[in-house]
Amino acid sequence: MGQNNKNEITIALAGNPNSGKTTIFNALTGARQHVGNYPGVTVEKKEGKCNYKDYKIKVVDLPGTYSLTAYSLDEVVARKFLIEERPDVVVDIIDSSNLQRNLYLATQLAELGIPFILCLNMSDIAKKKGLRLDENLFSRLIGCEIVFTVGHKKEGIEALFEKIITVATGESKIKPVQVNFGKEIENELEKLLEIIKKDKSLTQKVSARYISIKLLENDKEELEHIKGSSIEQEAIYQIEESTKHLEMIFGEDVEGRIVDMRYGFIKGVVKESARQLERHKLDVSDKIDKILTNRILGLPIFAFFMWLIFKMTFTLAEKPMEWIESFFGWFGELIGNVIPEGIINSLIVDGIIGGVGGVLVFLPNILILFIAIAILEDSGYMSRAAFIMDRIMHKFGLHGKSFIPMLIGFGCTIPAYMGCRILESKRDRLVTMHVNTFMSCGARLPVYVLFAGAFFPKEAAGNIIFIIYILGIVIAVAMAKIFSKVRFRGESAPFVMELPPYHLPTIKGILIHMWEKGKLYLKKAGTIILAVSIIMWVLMSFPKVTSYSKDYYKLINGIETSNQIEEIKENKIEDFENERATEDLSYSFAGRIGKAIEPVIKPLGFDWRLGIGLFAGFAAKEVIVSTLGTVYSVGEADEESETLRDKLRNDIAYSPLIAFSLMIFVLLYFPCIAAMVVFYKETKSLKEVLFQMIYTTALAYIMALIVYQGGSLLGLG
Repeated sequence: MGQNNKNEITIALAGNPNSGKTTIFNALTGARQHVGNYPGVTVEKKEGKCNYKDYKIKVVDLPGTYSLTAYSLDEVVARKFLIEERPDVVVDIIDSSNLQRNLYLATQLAELGIPFILCLNMSDIAKKKGLRLDENLFSRLIGCEIVFTVGHKKEGIEALFEKIITVATGESKIKPVQVNFGKEIENELEKLLEIIKKDKSLTQKVSARYISIKLLENDKEELEHIKGSSIEQEAIYQIEESTKHLEMIFGEDVEGRIVDMRYGFIKGVVKESARQLERHKLDVSDKIDKILTNRILGLPIFAFFMWLIFKMTFTLAEKPMEWIESFFGWFGELIGNVIPEGIINSLIVDGIIGGVGGVLVFLPNILILFIAIAILEDSGYMSRAAFIMDRIMHKFGLHGKSFIPMLIGFGCTIPAYMGCRILESKRDRLVTMHVNTFMSCGARLPVYVLFAGAFFPKEAAGNIIFIIYILGIVIAVAMAKIFSKVRFRGESAPFVMELPPYHLPTIKGILIHMWEKGKLYLKKAGTIILAVSIIMWVLMSFPKVTSYSKDYYKLINGIETSNQIEEIKENKIEDFENERATEDLSYSFAGRIGKAIEPVIKPLGFDWRLGIGLFAGFAAKEVIVSTLGTVYSVGEADEESETLRDKLRNDIAYSPLIAFSLMIFVLLYFPCIAAMVVFYKETKSLKEVLFQMIYTTALAYIMALIVYQGGSLLGLG
């Protein structure tokens, strides 16, 4: 990347998770940000721009990593960017209160040979903890410029800009320092160094020393780098010889020894330049942690916070959802009156406006959920929650962090799949994504409300819905356990307990997080849903009926020209129009599919009408309700429609047992097609998408079959 001219600077922000990197990024760039993905991978890419004095600065926020060792996808992406793009300056964000842990990444940046600055963030907390640092000595020992910041207060940002310019323009007087790994390792590095230097193509972007260290660490990325080079065989032979020699001397693997030497260097720097004043009492974070991470109290407190989030999500979103629904109803009616009746009118009003509106109506739920999650993350509680949950989730083959995308799944499965990026291990990501579908998303709720309200007493309906939600969680953890034993064998990635100090989240930071996630949801879901809505409209609108059971045109015309009261005329006309719509749907491709699958779903207690509903649910689960409204000649119906509830309740083909069986099927079979497209984008595997669709549908069928047939045998049908 580098500088295009002397007034343009590209910087990369690096740092451990929970070091305040996002806060510094926001403080530097403000609203001038762009969020996307790195090419070919699902890791989030954040870029921003800012101006300082005469300089235009481009800021790239790298994924949070503990090191540049290529274990996780985030580490691979961060390292590849630094090597391939070569930013002018790397700003390594450090949690000042946890120096020894955070400085490990800095030692690897020094090995990489890119100019970097240490941004000692949260310096106010470090001072409260009694840490005092000799700034000049520390800077010389670590070998780079340093600056103290308090990100959420924007303290030190001006000084950071000055340091960036100093380093980018080559005016820094600080001499780079690298870790000395001791005589034995340095001797072996020298041998490798001489071999690497023979092929100049290898050292165009990184130093020969960096390559030598990585090869001695048996780094897969660097071994791949030397493949096909003129020195490949000689280098591999030397690596084997050096590794044997060093392991014989140290009695441990070389990589472990190098890691120890890096930490030894860090310990020495901190010991020389920092001193910890005696503390007579616990700081505020420690006091809070004694309660929130307590073995007994931690889980109930976490459960309370989760309950509070869902209460807020559904209560606060109620009115905005009504407004969005009303707007799309008004907009559809407006467009419908402008465009003449016919296929184009139906496509735009029912297919496009209705389909997209059906997705956007859940946006308030999702945005409120993202706000709540942003507060948990920015306050420092999310890492505690992951730590608390790890004890439980590990038993079922899930990672502690898996609960975060699973929590998001109660809002919408699309951002939940995207949320699995926080998991470092591919195995953990796939297991979590494959069971996330059982978290009841907001789109399933209308189906539960309709059938619970129609077939169960009012006082019991809420309990039935609660049972469905709990059943989803139970099946999710059970399937995770099965996957970890059968399909994705192996332990989940080890959980590193990283407990950053508590912070008061900033409103700006929360809103930026909410907007980033909301924008991605709209961008991915909106475009996909639009296409799916058009496809479903075609299937439910064609072919057209050539001969109706009644002459609806004549009947409606007769009512219009009669002398009856207008209100009665309108009701009768609406009844006939609804009957005609039912015949249209029954004759359509969707209706034929429903009738074709009836023999297959009959053992579950379902008929062709419910079959059409389940098929329509491929587009979006809430569409099941409106489809059944059409089937029963109710017209535009929602989950609160008493007319539709009465028709379902009075239909002798259905019973409470069938209703419960249907709710279980809706809970378990794969989410909407839009979610499946996002699933593919996140996994880049058609095989995993097909597996997800097949296994969830098979599981839904088996569970619904057990419930219906078992209930029938017990006389509950």
